[in-house]
Amino acid sequence: MKKLFLDIETIPAPDDKHETLKFLHKKALDKNKKEKRDFEQYLIETSFNGAFGRILCIGYAINNEPAEILYDENEKAMLQKFWEIAKDADLFIGHNIMDFDLRFIYQRSVVNKIKPSRELSFARYRNDPIYDTDREWTKWSAIKIGLEHLALALDIPTPKDDIDGSQVWSFYQKGEIDKILTYCKKDVETTREIYKRMTFVRII
Repeated sequence: MKKLFLDIETIPAPDDKHETLKFLHKKALDKNKKEKRDFEQYLIETSFNGAFGRILCIGYAINNEPAEILYDENEKAMLQKFWEIAKDADLFIGHNIMDFDLRFIYQRSVVNKIKPSRELSFARYRNDPIYDTDREWTKWSAIKIGLEHLALALDIPTPKDDIDGSQVWSFYQKGEIDKILTYCKKDVETTREIYKRMTFVRII
């Protein structure tokens, strides 16, 4: 069985989308007088929106192989490489990948006109072909658990000893890409250890 562990890091929309976003931001302000976000904050939050935010890197590991990183300023090329790797995977494993990582990858694939090599079911209350360690730990309750929190509960070292997800954009702006890539790779490795603990196996 080919198990694909994955994690992504995302950043806000590129410059060529700013005019469109300014238009949408103005509409949001006109529609909701309680809207307090200025454009800068509105832009930063596109990091979590697959319609305009973009994937900076995709970390992945196949079974017990070392974690690898897909990083390319050309997001389209990066997605093509990912779907080539993913085409024969039996199980996709990650933390919160059902609601974020995999969903974001699909959305960016549509935006970039890249047809996914796999059409995965996002049906709830199952762990195949997507095993979400967050969902499996909480047993599909409304309560979520962070990757670091779960890792430490299982006596697995934190992957967030140097940077965490909230700092990715600021590190990117400072040109510290290598730190982000290392962090993403650590998240993949930590997720794999969590998966092994949760499924009571040590060898895949």
